[in-house]
Formats: sequence, structure tokens, C-alpha cells
Amino acid sequence: MPVSARSGFSAQTLSVLAALCSEPSRWCHGYALARQTGLKSGTLYPILIRLAGRGLVEACWQEEPQPGRPRRHLYRLTAAGLASATGALASTAGPAAVQAGARRARAGARAASAARSAVAGVVP
Repeated sequence: MPVSARSGFSAQTLSVLAALCSEPSRWCHGYALARQTGLKSGTLYPILIRLAGRGLVEACWQEEPQPGRPRRHLYRLTAAGLASATGALASTAGPAAVQAGARRARAGARAASAARSAVAGVVP
């Protein structure tokens, strides 16, 4: 049975939830979540928008951006999001398996990036 059928969330959404669960009260910016999950922005941000629309994630603008950088959106789980994520992760293979999958995705992305750089003649 696919992960999404058991938990109601896709494998990608579960990886985002697992990343947010690692420190549920801490605000995370999208770039950090992308690095942690191995998801591309075209996948990650729609997931975050859907989770926010369901009241599982809250988002805000960074109050004090670094000089010379634009403000960023920050994300964290709501209380309902933490309860939902905990239940979904427990009902599937568990956070360790989701995080392992995310690590494999990141490793694959790094390998693909290195291969593209080698083809282009750029040393990583």
C-alpha cells in the first residue's frame, strides 16, 4: 500500500513534515527545508502552501533580513500540524525511514549536480 494511502500525505509531504518535526517550535526558511529534504523549490513550496492552507503549518516573513538580502518566508508546524505530522509519520514507515529517503534524494541530487558540472567543464 502506498505511503499516501496510509497517512493521507505523499512521500514528499512526509519528508517536509519530518524535517519540520525535528525542531517543531523553530522557524525554518524554505532553503533550509529544501536542503534537508532534497526537494526542489517547485515541489517544496506548493507543499508548504497546501500545509499552511490546511492550518498545519504557519508562515511569516523574516523580521530582520540580512543586509543585502531580501526577506524570506519562515515556516513552522502549528499544534495541529505537529499532532497530524506525528500521527502520519507513526502510521507510515516512521520518521527514520522518511529521513533516510530524504538523505538518498539529497545524495542523488548532489551526484546529478556534480555530473552536470563535469559535463559543463566546471569543477564542483
